[in-house]
Amino acid sequence: MDEQKEKNPLGEEKISKLMTRFALPSIVAMLVGALYNIVDQLFIGQSVGTLGNAATNIAFPLSTSCLALALMFGIGGASCFNLTMGKGEKEHAAYYVGNSISMLVLCGTVLCLISQIFLTPLLRAFGAPEDVLPYAQEYVRITSIGFPFLLLTTGGGHLIRADGNPKMTMICNLTGAVINTILDAVFVMGFHMGMQGAALATIIGQIISAALVVGYMRRYKTVSLQAKHFKIRWRCTSSIISIGTASFFNQVAMMLIQIVLNNSLKYYGARSVYGEAIPLACAGIVMKVAQVCFSIVIGIAQGSQPIESFNYGAGKYDRVRAAYRQAMLAGGGVSIVAFALFQLFPRQIISMFGSGSESYYAFGASYFRVYLFFTCVNFMQPITSTFFTSIGKPVKGIFLSLTRQIIFLLPLLVVLPLKMGIDGILYAGPAADALALIVTVVMAVVEFAQMRRLEAAKA
Repeated sequence: MDEQKEKNPLGEEKISKLMTRFALPSIVAMLVGALYNIVDQLFIGQSVGTLGNAATNIAFPLSTSCLALALMFGIGGASCFNLTMGKGEKEHAAYYVGNSISMLVLCGTVLCLISQIFLTPLLRAFGAPEDVLPYAQEYVRITSIGFPFLLLTTGGGHLIRADGNPKMTMICNLTGAVINTILDAVFVMGFHMGMQGAALATIIGQIISAALVVGYMRRYKTVSLQAKHFKIRWRCTSSIISIGTASFFNQVAMMLIQIVLNNSLKYYGARSVYGEAIPLACAGIVMKVAQVCFSIVIGIAQGSQPIESFNYGAGKYDRVRAAYRQAMLAGGGVSIVAFALFQLFPRQIISMFGSGSESYYAFGASYFRVYLFFTCVNFMQPITSTFFTSIGKPVKGIFLSLTRQIIFLLPLLVVLPLKMGIDGILYAGPAADALALIVTVVMAVVEFAQMRRLEAAKA
């Protein structure tokens, strides 16, 4: 067992080299998920306009729910796999990969059926105004067909990365993204198919990416995957869910926030000079652009996951600290650049998604500058939450993942608009970010102090 640990590059290669190898493909994988939505919105904004932009925002909670499930079984399965391999239990580790794949396909199919059966009630619950609803229905009726493929691609990418092949993860995701972008141009701009064209381009890209993931699973390198490994075992699945729940809840929290936010923007927008559609359209653009930055940070965090998991399981705490530190430095750099762009060029960014009235541009610029004011420090919470998950402490990871979205932001979104109207929605963002930052710093300091005590006891 000790020999297996020593031979694994996760336990001996330079941390910076490992971070580059694992984080870059993870960043690409996360960016692809963000770009699937943002590319659609770019073309829809140019061809359909404000109502089309609002419709993609209404549909966004379903995409987030897909990502939540994909991360739960993808990151959960990858973390269990790496922790088990770090302990030298190779045969047992294979079941985590197989069970993760089975659950990804099963959950994607169930979510597709729910979306098809309850399409209109779901979209109304997500805050769709009457003039936006037909566009959202047309879009989701098609994109929901791709949910099983989206889950398999996103979650399977984490399992491929855990196999020591992050490059293949990047190839799987990039292939689908490129195809989606090309077909968006052909269907939406060339054939003038509007929402339907954007949706078709999306699912075709997802199907091709999923096919590449399936092909890789047939030749998994680290362990030999057999049919028995794909039979769902509650013991394996419960461990995967336990470890992956932090990432799952982080996305579910985002989905709940999106739903509350959409309904609040609809309600308070109707009582402002902006109306219902402008706040919804602008919020969709701002949040999807912000998701590009957030996706890079999440990709960095996910890149550190196998390094932290393996070395924590192997008792190499100095390498765990080094991986966390480098993830924080990289995440900080990305967030500072994003903060500068959001503060200096909000109107120019909004303009990329089609034209609108002066009120449209004014609200969009305010949303960027106020709601995302603490973008420069937002990287700390997801990186630290992933860190707790990686070292097998999911309860701490779950709690931290809930701080910003559920514990702080949700109540602020309800309370502040009562006093400030639609401006209260904007100020809820930075207030929640500041509170979440304090909790993150305290939890990280306490955990690393405990790790040093474990290291001293081992010596």
